[in-house]
Amino acid sequence: MLSSISRASAMSTSRNTLNAAAATRLSSIQRHLSTTPSAREGKIERLTVFGAGLMGAGIAQVGAQSGLKVVLSDVTDKALENGLNIIQKSLARVAKKKSPDDIEGFTSKILKNIETTTDAGKAVEQSDLVIEAIIESIKVKRDLFGFLDSKAKSDCIFATNTSSLSVTEIAESCSKERQEKFAGLHFFNPVPAMKLVEIIRTSQTSTSTYEALKEVTLRMNKSPVTCNDTPGFIVNRLLVPYLLESIRMVERGDATPEDIDTAMELGAGYPMGPFKLLDFVGLDTTSYISQGWRDKAEAGQISKELVQPIELLDKLVKEGKLGRKSGEGFYKVSHMIE
Repeated sequence: MLSSISRASAMSTSRNTLNAAAATRLSSIQRHLSTTPSAREGKIERLTVFGAGLMGAGIAQVGAQSGLKVVLSDVTDKALENGLNIIQKSLARVAKKKSPDDIEGFTSKILKNIETTTDAGKAVEQSDLVIEAIIESIKVKRDLFGFLDSKAKSDCIFATNTSSLSVTEIAESCSKERQEKFAGLHFFNPVPAMKLVEIIRTSQTSTSTYEALKEVTLRMNKSPVTCNDTPGFIVNRLLVPYLLESIRMVERGDATPEDIDTAMELGAGYPMGPFKLLDFVGLDTTSYISQGWRDKAEAGQISKELVQPIELLDKLVKEGKLGRKSGEGFYKVSHMIE
């Protein structure tokens, strides 16, 4: 009897020991899995956006609407105040459709997910993802990311919203380790309304970084597409040459802006003809992009014929006729879309 009790006791002790060992191993595996890059990067919860203009404010808004905790950062309090005003007006429009009986409550709930600061270092301390939406200058962008590299967590993902600059060149301002966590994340204006986001992969962008960015854009209710780091990515690579050739047609006297717009809207089914779009985007912006592409053309990355200078475009920019932002471009403001 005692012998049976002893054997039972020994077996019980042995099972307890095995169970404890198994639990220890499981706990160790779970800790390991929870700290692997793919697991960490797959759960972006805190977003920092630099630049409180239309684009940056829009990105901050869709991030907050998706449940992310957002920090919006710019160089002045006035810029941040303007950014918050943009977001409030946009949210009010959204609320009219989604929560018409409680517009103020809907807006207030989303705004609670957004805080602001002019302290760039503080802005990224707890961030899982940093998106830059500042001036389209490679030097300014490189300076910003170079500074942030030592301030952000080692597993924080960096993304630039550039529409025309080399993501690789911007990423090279950071450490080799950070370059694996660096990509392009190109939203389209107005961000709350436009579904498309281009995810730009450099040769250094890790798979886990790409997957994390794809997951967070889907949470933002966007439709992500993927492209390598090539001039203009997908949309602008096709769109900019089309816009430039449209201007050349007018310069040669082939057709008027009005007739070209009508032809592309009714014949090709485009929602907006090239000249209406040029005025909406800004002639100075188009000129700036084409100038930057000429450097790429000299390096053999794009055809030189696509980005040859256009006297008519240069003339309008010099005269301050930039499109909608100045009141006149190819059209006067009274003829532009609202």
